[in-house]
Amino acid sequence: MKLVIQDLQKTFDKKVVLSGASFTFEKGKIYGLLGRNGAGKTTFFNCINEDLKADSGSFAIEENDSLRPVTAEDIGYVLSTPVVPEFLTGREFLKFFIDINQHKITNPQSIDEYFELVKIESEDRDKLLKDYSHGMKNKMQMLVNFIASPGILLLDEPLTSFDVVVADEMKQLLRRIKPEHIIIFSTHIMELALDLCDEIIILNEGILEKIEKENLDNTAFKDKIIAALRGNEND
Repeated sequence: MKLVIQDLQKTFDKKVVLSGASFTFEKGKIYGLLGRNGAGKTTFFNCINEDLKADSGSFAIEENDSLRPVTAEDIGYVLSTPVVPEFLTGREFLKFFIDINQHKITNPQSIDEYFELVKIESEDRDKLLKDYSHGMKNKMQMLVNFIASPGILLLDEPLTSFDVVVADEMKQLLRRIKPEHIIIFSTHIMELALDLCDEIIILNEGILEKIEKENLDNTAFKDKIIAALRGNEND
């Protein structure tokens, strides 16, 4: 399976955010989508998830040498700011999610086994989600996407709210599930992308460009990439 992006363009008023972004993402890899704050990483994800309508261009899934449209079930999107139903407990939320998605969950596990997967402690499982920390809410958001197991996972700065130990646990989990997914991981932290990702893609001036990781051993080349990542605007 491949996700084929062709000439994607998006403009807000007079600001060009995507100016012909094209790339082919393949199953079995974690892609690091690097870009300065404000480069358009979130806009790119929102277009793929169809939360925003692109001005032009296309994206499709390639299977068996033919293209088909991307559907909602193909995409899992983990937002940088987690959105969970805070009036439910963690256990109630998982039960509800599993009940409404049971037709598409392969190899279902018990609720407590799912909690163990992302290291949610026993004493926290029956607390209201409104009482969860930002990092725990982010874990829950990631967990339901892991359970649904869509072919494409869009992860928007998902590890920034975790401490070092939890972030490492999440990285190990992503490495474990990557053979069955296309994982696109956005970040503005180059070191994180180098540690986790199989391929590095830079979004700069509205264009996607693959960066060979071996080139990052070259100081001049690395300085050029860092310069492209500088910026103070928000996505």
